[in-house]
Amino acid sequence: MRTVAVWWTVPNLVTVVRLALVAPIVVLLVRGGPPLVAAALAAVFAATDWVDGFLARRLDQVSRLGERLDPVADRVGIGAIAVALAVAGAAPWWVLAVFPAVDVVVAGVYAVRGRGRRLAVARIGKVRTAAAMVGLFAVMAGLAPGLEPLLPVGQVTLAAGAALHVGAGAVYVRRMLRGPADPQRGPPRSGHCAKSPMRV
Repeated sequence: MRTVAVWWTVPNLVTVVRLALVAPIVVLLVRGGPPLVAAALAAVFAATDWVDGFLARRLDQVSRLGERLDPVADRVGIGAIAVALAVAGAAPWWVLAVFPAVDVVVAGVYAVRGRGRRLAVARIGKVRTAAAMVGLFAVMAGLAPGLEPLLPVGQVTLAAGAALHVGAGAVYVRRMLRGPADPQRGPPRSGHCAKSPMRV
């Protein structure tokens, strides 16, 4: 699968839409808006994480911008929504510290030992993202009258996502510390950002 140089691709547009959804979700949570509306937008946010990768493969539009923009959208979205939930008193603050702390460590190791590498996405990283997004959705839905039992379920799932984030970070750090970077490693085989070096 080729990697296109242009940025105006359909998958990238979907990723931008995902980023654009973050602001209204945060505003709804912080201002006490309808939680089910926020949860519905969060569901769309989560779905686009799969849609952009599917379209990139289907349309053969894997791009370098997409490789970098997709994980940024995930990080910004999950982090901002988690902060909004914490401000609303619906999520524990310690979860907020885990995600950026791990990202800083991985980024630091990558800057020293990872340049030139293209690391395949670890299975634990995929499970982590799924757990975090499901947890966020369940917490938001649990704020709605009649759906309160979903709140603790979502909190536990979100905490599990944070724990998996630590595990995923450890996997990538270990890979980068194994040996020198391999500049001959080829481009991503598939996916919108399936082998983005900072996709953890």
